[in-house]
Amino acid sequence: MATAGRVVGTAVLVVVLAGAAYGTADAYDVAPGLVTLEPSPAPAAPFPTAPGAVEPGDPAAVLGPLDDQAPVPGATSVQGLVDGLVADPRLGPSVGVVVADQLTGEVLASHLPDQGRTPASTAKLVTAVAALDALGPDVTLPTTVVQSGEQLVLVGGGDMMLAAGAGDPDATVGHAGLADLAAQVARELTLQGRTTVRLGFDDSLFSGPTLSPTWNPADVAAGFVAPVTALGVDIAKMREGEYPPRYPDPSLHAARTLVQRLADVGITVTGTPARMSAPDGAPVVGEVRSAPLGDVVHYFLDTSDNTITEVVSRLVAIDAGLPASFDGGAQAVLHAVAAGGVDTTGAHLSDASGLGSGSVLSPDLLLALLRRSTDPAHPGLREVATGMPIAGLTGTLSDRYTSSPARGLARAKTGSLPGVTALAGTVLDADRRQLVFVVLADQTPAGGQWGPRATIDGFVTSLSGCGCA
Repeated sequence: MATAGRVVGTAVLVVVLAGAAYGTADAYDVAPGLVTLEPSPAPAAPFPTAPGAVEPGDPAAVLGPLDDQAPVPGATSVQGLVDGLVADPRLGPSVGVVVADQLTGEVLASHLPDQGRTPASTAKLVTAVAALDALGPDVTLPTTVVQSGEQLVLVGGGDMMLAAGAGDPDATVGHAGLADLAAQVARELTLQGRTTVRLGFDDSLFSGPTLSPTWNPADVAAGFVAPVTALGVDIAKMREGEYPPRYPDPSLHAARTLVQRLADVGITVTGTPARMSAPDGAPVVGEVRSAPLGDVVHYFLDTSDNTITEVVSRLVAIDAGLPASFDGGAQAVLHAVAAGGVDTTGAHLSDASGLGSGSVLSPDLLLALLRRSTDPAHPGLREVATGMPIAGLTGTLSDRYTSSPARGLARAKTGSLPGVTALAGTVLDADRRQLVFVVLADQTPAGGQWGPRATIDGFVTSLSGCGCA
């Protein structure tokens, strides 16, 4: 027991000595702890006060109050450009102009923007916006063949851009091909053990006359437009070229072309193709589909194709429950853009393409269409903004602005008729701000398009160099 006591006592002594040693180390700041022999630090000095500091007073006014009537910077210069344009004798006495900031909608300059004038092909903007609003850019048009016994019927769904041979999936004109349709039909007939059939065609999707009474017969003869039907090959062109002669019955020509393609794959068609109604419920033995509607709209804006514009207006009419005719198409496209919020008061269209006489649109209406189509809030209208020709590069503007600083900076829809020159689109100014402009001149002097176009192109070039912000 004595031995155990000595052990405990020794252990306690060790602990006491160790504690004393640590306390000594802590006092001399060798080991961490609360004990120290250092003197207490002096209290911190108060925060210094800057000599002469005083409370700030009201700042002295440097500028006086702004005049509410002061012009917006840049607006006067744009108005000066518009005034100079209107005064140019090459445009004649009847001119409407408006220029606006695309982003804000602020009108920077104008001249009689609410007065209606002949729009020529700028009217195609109405059809383009209406079609994409009402139908959407992804719609495609079917061309089918149905069968009833030995009778085949080629049924048009509105595609007048069929290829005579195989279709090209990367193309707009010729996206769907009659050779592909014939191959489908031949496979089905072979399964039935048939090699001989009759062929009819049904283009009853559209109604009314195929040529507008408002069109100048000379324009039809010159190949500026084809008869408008629900079925056609290469827009009814008799030969290659921008304005070649057109087949007088595009649907019949398409049916005859299908006869040739069927012969190529071993199917004989007896007799001559005849116009008829497809039997109700007849099974489909072949179908091809057009390019998407967005591509079709892009095409007719870029090339200013009158025929395809009229075709598209009829599709809008069908969607609206109106007759698929010239009158129905014109009413339908105006109604569709009005439903989208565009003010169409006083507007009238005699056709959808602007080729005919009697159409009336205001610069303000066209401006509203352009602003809507370039607004990111309406992505479905993108093909309108991008489908318009690019200055000096594409479409009907490819041979204009070729040496202008505005080359590549302007996109615009052209319009040309005897006595009418028009341009409506967008341009980037010197600050790369997008401006929207419309120019309609419908009493231009005799002598052709060169003078009026040069005047308008000079105006747009000036806008592109303007610091209009």
